[in-house]
Amino acid sequence: MARTRAENFEEKQHQLLLTAAHVFATQGMEKASMSQIASEAGVSKSLLYHYYPSKDALIFAIIHTHLEDLEKALEQAVDPNLPHQQRLEKLVLTMLEAYKGADDQHKVQLNAGPALSDEQRQQIMQVERRIVRYFSTIIREIHPDLDNPDRPLLMPVTMSLFGMMNWVYMWFRDGGAVSRQDYARVATTLILEGVKAVR
Repeated sequence: MARTRAENFEEKQHQLLLTAAHVFATQGMEKASMSQIASEAGVSKSLLYHYYPSKDALIFAIIHTHLEDLEKALEQAVDPNLPHQQRLEKLVLTMLEAYKGADDQHKVQLNAGPALSDEQRQQIMQVERRIVRYFSTIIREIHPDLDNPDRPLLMPVTMSLFGMMNWVYMWFRDGGAVSRQDYARVATTLILEGVKAVR
């Protein structure tokens, strides 16, 4: 007989993924076991395997869910009524806010490559490309010359911005002298002003 979904299934699933991400981030992909994850999450090993039939499937679910949440947040943050720079700054801040408390998922994403199948990597890449497009579209609108086929700088500039955002977890501390909003403004300014010097 098939299991029926509990009313709070999605909440429990989300918490399970957070717990699994923490175990993977602290123990490493190879060392972490499904038994340990089930124990930390307070569920039976059989229940964990019911929803995620392998460790690779669980790793994929952590990353894919995290990226889909980022994509949804960016979609909601798009405001065509704002000036371009403010639109970009709002997207950067949205990413930084979404990263709050997501260090474990981020570490799993950075280190999960060998654990994923080609199909899983392709699915993740598709979401990543859509996320990147939110930023590259606005940067192109601000500096269309970056999309010159003779000197294609749009993606290098866009990915440089992602470099600033993706590694913020290494040094940023909430409650410090610099807020996430402060840093969103700094990162946006560095990109948009720096572009003027490299064109």
